[in-house]
Amino acid sequence: MEEHRFNIEEWTPKTAIGNMVKGKQILNLEQIFEMGKPITEIEVIDALLGEVESKIIEVASVQRMTKNSRKAKYRATVVIGDRRGHVGIGTSKDVEVRPSIDSAKKDAKKKIISINFGCGSWECSCGTEHSLPLQVKGKCGSSEIILKPAPRGVGIVAGEVAKQVLEMTGIKDVWSFSRGRTRDRYNIAMATYRALKQISKLRNIDKLKQSVAQTAKE
Repeated sequence: MEEHRFNIEEWTPKTAIGNMVKGKQILNLEQIFEMGKPITEIEVIDALLGEVESKIIEVASVQRMTKNSRKAKYRATVVIGDRRGHVGIGTSKDVEVRPSIDSAKKDAKKKIISINFGCGSWECSCGTEHSLPLQVKGKCGSSEIILKPAPRGVGIVAGEVAKQVLEMTGIKDVWSFSRGRTRDRYNIAMATYRALKQISKLRNIDKLKQSVAQTAKE
């Protein structure tokens, strides 16, 4: 079955943000993040980013006990990104695999964040935006990951799941260190996402860089 392609002309927005996007008052996601508004329509992402890549992190069978019996469902975890600084992770449950994956992709679009790249490694002074601007840490359940800026040419030094998430952002070089229950794919994916989210909260990265540089001189 051919996937339906988004057509902005056929889209009828249901939110103020959606109307501003369709009316071209908002031209990129960063404007929405600056406003501090949540994205509740996936069409906003389709309109501003177009086609995004997606990877299935995990499809796990989960069960819930009811009064009569056990109810089994599938939980899908999906990461999406455009390799230009935007990434999102979504999860969804359904009695069938395909619907759970489709719903997880939609959930990921609503949770997309914008990452500031940089050259935060003391071993590198190339000045290009190939890595992270600073060290960050994320945690989910018993899983924890630390992401550190790496010099140019190192690549993404991380486990399989964390690497999939980092690749979707477009980051080229990064060191990582994980601990806890590292075999839990969902927890590691969410820990990596939450670590990156710390960077997305920085509104003025240039001032931060100047502050770090000044502190280093002192």
